[in-house]
Amino acid sequence: MLSSPRLLIISPSFHGYWQAYEGAFRRLGHPTRTLRYDELGGVLARLGHKARVELVDRLGGDGQARWARQVSARAARAVRSSRPERVLVIRGDVLQEDFWEAVADVGARPVTLVYDEIERMSTSYEAVMAHGPVASYSAHDTAALAARGAHVVHVRDGYDSHLPYRPRSSDEVVFIGANYGQRGALLAHLDRSGVAVRAYGRSFSHHPVDLARTWLARRPPVPSHRDVPRQVAYGIQAGAVASLNIHDRQDGFTMRTYEIPGVGGLELIDRDDVADLYEPGREVLVFHSPEELVDLCRRAATDTAWAQGVREAGRRRTLAEHTIDHRAAELEALWA
Repeated sequence: MLSSPRLLIISPSFHGYWQAYEGAFRRLGHPTRTLRYDELGGVLARLGHKARVELVDRLGGDGQARWARQVSARAARAVRSSRPERVLVIRGDVLQEDFWEAVADVGARPVTLVYDEIERMSTSYEAVMAHGPVASYSAHDTAALAARGAHVVHVRDGYDSHLPYRPRSSDEVVFIGANYGQRGALLAHLDRSGVAVRAYGRSFSHHPVDLARTWLARRPPVPSHRDVPRQVAYGIQAGAVASLNIHDRQDGFTMRTYEIPGVGGLELIDRDDVADLYEPGREVLVFHSPEELVDLCRRAATDTAWAQGVREAGRRRTLAEHTIDHRAAELEALWA
């Protein structure tokens, strides 16, 4: 059972980012606990989830819906037992009305933090704004929620500056993440062009377990590695020749946007509007085509003085403006 925190975070397990927010709020002086609403436990529990939820849904059943009801009931029990003053719900699109009733019954004040586009979640604008203030990483969703009368602020992702890591020097350009959109094609183009490249993640890995976890989905023909913990990812990005940040349909900027320069890595990103956050050419590098990306990778490998200057400038900007501690302070203001 959770002790009685002033702040209860209800979060997915997603790469341990809940730990970054929990630590940031504790540093702000808030006694904080976290419930990971999608935590599955060991290997047997994960296999069971695969069979009872994912496989059932693939066969046309209601596995996800039944799981959501179970998750929501568990989160509601945690709220009632811990009786927090404040609740931060991160993503939370599987949480149902019984959870929100529990929050209201104990008199807690909720804030919802959304780090994905709402159209890609199993929820709606109306559902997200129905339970108090909202913070969205998406400028588009922030505007759409505001137009609907929501109390909403634009709170970007950030870098966990308190997570220890060890740089892992390599001569590769790396990508860490999922394989969708143009990511596989860009990595394959780099590989064909002679750039030493490596992709990290279950949807790139050829390990039998990862093939099973992703239902035997096809892999791009590039050197690959399995998923790595976040602190290992930080070390890989810190020591690589450069790190790719490839978006798809997002208008929000992913965590990688801040993590790569935060660890002193050289970021290659595909969006000009990163200029709202970093100075292109001085703190991060923007590419507009596969050919330009190849040229930047080659220069990064040979012009090390230039690359080091970009790394150092990007790290300074990140630590000054773009950490999870900065974001926690923005979220804290929503309870004021």
